[in-house]
Amino acid sequence: MAYNQGIKIVPKIKIDNKEILSLIYTPGVGSSCLRISENIEAEKIYTNKIDSVAVISFDYEQSLKRAIFLKSALLIDAYPLCIKQTTKDDLKFAVENIVPNFCGVDLSLISDYAKEMVFDVDIPVLTGIVPDIKEFFGTISRNVFMLNPAKLKGSVSEKSLQLHELAGGVIETELCEEKCKKMVAIISDGTAVLGFGNIGADAAIPVMEGKSALYAALAGVSAMPLCIKTQNPDEVIKITQLLEDSFSGIHLEDISAPACFKIENTLIETLKIPVFHDDQHGTAIIVLAAVLNALTLAHKELSDVKVIVNGAGAAGSAVARLLIRAGVKDLIILDSKGAVYKGRPKNNENLENLALYTNKNQEKGTLDEVIKGADVFIGLSKGNLLTEDMVKSMNENAIVFALANPTPEIMPDAAKSAGAFIVGTGRSDFPNQINNSLAFPGVFKGAIEGNIHKITDDIKLDCAVALASIVSKDELSPEKILPDPLDPRVVQKITEVMSSKS
Repeated sequence: MAYNQGIKIVPKIKIDNKEILSLIYTPGVGSSCLRISENIEAEKIYTNKIDSVAVISFDYEQSLKRAIFLKSALLIDAYPLCIKQTTKDDLKFAVENIVPNFCGVDLSLISDYAKEMVFDVDIPVLTGIVPDIKEFFGTISRNVFMLNPAKLKGSVSEKSLQLHELAGGVIETELCEEKCKKMVAIISDGTAVLGFGNIGADAAIPVMEGKSALYAALAGVSAMPLCIKTQNPDEVIKITQLLEDSFSGIHLEDISAPACFKIENTLIETLKIPVFHDDQHGTAIIVLAAVLNALTLAHKELSDVKVIVNGAGAAGSAVARLLIRAGVKDLIILDSKGAVYKGRPKNNENLENLALYTNKNQEKGTLDEVIKGADVFIGLSKGNLLTEDMVKSMNENAIVFALANPTPEIMPDAAKSAGAFIVGTGRSDFPNQINNSLAFPGVFKGAIEGNIHKITDDIKLDCAVALASIVSKDELSPEKILPDPLDPRVVQKITEVMSSKS
């Protein structure tokens, strides 16, 4: 009989078509996030929290063995975590800030150290021996191996809610006989979730579980959600540093600007494992790939077009920088106060830096004013901000990428009726999905395998070109500018690019 030596994360349902993708990820996942934001107790219904336990010790291998035991003997989805041996205050701080993800914390491996400690949490913390561990934690294991997705009824949002409730989230752990790589941590503070903004760590869990499921299904990478309660960037950094030895890499997600820049840069400088901010790097890669193929169809060149980027947060800033690096010369980025330009009184440090190489003509005004004559609109903001009149004011063969999730800046049919030549959204239930799921599985798989610490602009450019090249000239059309996220060539191509950089 073979013994289990590893533990990995797997999806609870097979992700083999775009409808399932739309239920576990965008746009469907947003409905679970909103339910939790309205009632925090709903996380026990729509996520796997009710069966998730954090096993924390000062030795990763000991935590792993304990996690394997809890899964094999009690069917508890236990996550092995190793905290750097430090002060009791730091242990208390870390435990209290990772509680959104777990129904319990197992400190039995360091019981002598932790038994007198008091934690300000609303979940049980095991620091000794109890007669019934499963009862102590109150875990409930749910699985959907008998679920027929065809029986889900209603809209995408309604079906997604049904799936998340029936399954109890979309991921679980699985034992394996072979040694597995340590998990990737998908870290979020919940300050910039989808198009909803700051809805908190608990409400962010469904998105992180969806990304975890995609990592497993598309790239064979085991990634765990780790939503952090604090929204202080220094504290997010500290928790990540304390738990560094638990992971093979750090995927930062849904953290608002400018905190995200500080968190990413500090972690890249201080950690020994790859750090990847998906909202920046992943978004920039896929948007550039989409722009390249769309401009080919429109018979236009990067150097000749006027590009509008609506949204100056992490994603918008990264997209603007990479497009300019790729050859765009006329780009205007806007925030909620209008066009960003040099010396604008409302600029922060990040915006003033962006203004140094954007908006060459120093245009001022709101979106409806600066979009006139534009060739490309890229929305990384909020739903319903782009009107049909604005699209009509754009240049001939206008390209509209309305990427706010789950509600785009303009719906595709409205943009088309206003004269847009090519329309893309972040959703999997419309043509031309321009979504991070095309980038992050392959980028991070390649980063881990190649031990690549920082995703440089050159890497992003090469990944974008590789992604665009997957769609052949014969396939390329206004309704197909990017490959399907489930196409196995996507991860393969991007991983190859990453491997060549190691």
